[in-house]
Amino acid sequence: MQYSKFGKTGLNISKLGFGSMRMPILNENNSEIDEEKSKEMLYYAINNGINYIDTAYNYHEGKSEEFLGRALKDGYRQKIYLATKLPVWKVEKYEDFEMYLDEQLERLKTDYIDFYLLHALGISRWNKIKNLKVFDFIKKAKESGKIKYMGFSFHDKLEAFKEIVDSYNWDFCQIQLNYMDQNYQAGIEGLNYAAAKDIPVIIMEPVKGGKLASNSNEDINKLWNDMPVKRSPAQWALKWLFNNEKVSLVLSGMSELKHVKENIEAADETTQNSLTKKELEIIDKVKGIFDNKTRINCTGCEYCMPCPNNIPIPFLFEDYNNIFLYDDNKGKKRYRKLMDKGCSANSCVECRKCESMCPQNINIVDKLKELHEFYMSN
Repeated sequence: MQYSKFGKTGLNISKLGFGSMRMPILNENNSEIDEEKSKEMLYYAINNGINYIDTAYNYHEGKSEEFLGRALKDGYRQKIYLATKLPVWKVEKYEDFEMYLDEQLERLKTDYIDFYLLHALGISRWNKIKNLKVFDFIKKAKESGKIKYMGFSFHDKLEAFKEIVDSYNWDFCQIQLNYMDQNYQAGIEGLNYAAAKDIPVIIMEPVKGGKLASNSNEDINKLWNDMPVKRSPAQWALKWLFNNEKVSLVLSGMSELKHVKENIEAADETTQNSLTKKELEIIDKVKGIFDNKTRINCTGCEYCMPCPNNIPIPFLFEDYNNIFLYDDNKGKKRYRKLMDKGCSANSCVECRKCESMCPQNINIVDKLKELHEFYMSN
């Protein structure tokens, strides 16, 4: 396992972290964790060098923290650094900060949390918790010893990321990044911005929720198979991140022991700046194939929102693209629900306000018609 010095904390943290959001479940129920399989995965990870375990208040409908509280007994808690996240969207008054932290400590059966994050910050949530005196809470929680290091996870535009980074002396931060999302949300520029301020950056969604782990595209499979060293698509995605010297840690939400072993293998063998020119070129070619399959060139900037008829335009375009990019059909079910609510693409009244705001000059009305016709015929 490769380790890195984690910023000003001075700690040696494994380059691969164990994410506890997608653990195996029973009866297709996300709140019913298969504890036997999950413990096998967790213990294998720890025994093979992973020392950063990540969870959150809402993972597995609140059961992830409870599972870890049971699983990390008998000496395992002392072998790892434990991270969890404050559900800022639930906070309505200052006292809620302390209430949720204390509840999480109880769930996790621990006296302290090593790495505590403000979860899924965007500019609106950030402004809300600033007004609720979040800095006072952080100061008190650190002084009490309930948390060791403070950070945040992020889902919003780059400008918001920079504002949050500049607002506090953070110990670390967490962003979404993979070779397909280089300019999405904080992206590569955000990674470089935080690293320049000596803030360690943790990466989430390294395989884009599993989409980059698929073997469904023949052209992409041929590129991987023509390489002299054989690796899974997920390993290639991880190695692209491990190769970047500004990435401090890569989190992977693994759901099978096989995934744990594959990911540890990728972390073991990849040092910073170790990918060859040819390997980087192949990854760029894979990205190019995915990009060419994109039906709508939407960046998710949300300038088109809000829609007068409450049509979630960027999210519809993302789901539609994912069908062709990654053979991901989950959006079809979501679309049916939007139809029931009266805010699907066919609810568009062609006011074209969205088109006047779109920096990509997308013919949004026509694209909404296209995706509606596709969903109705498939």
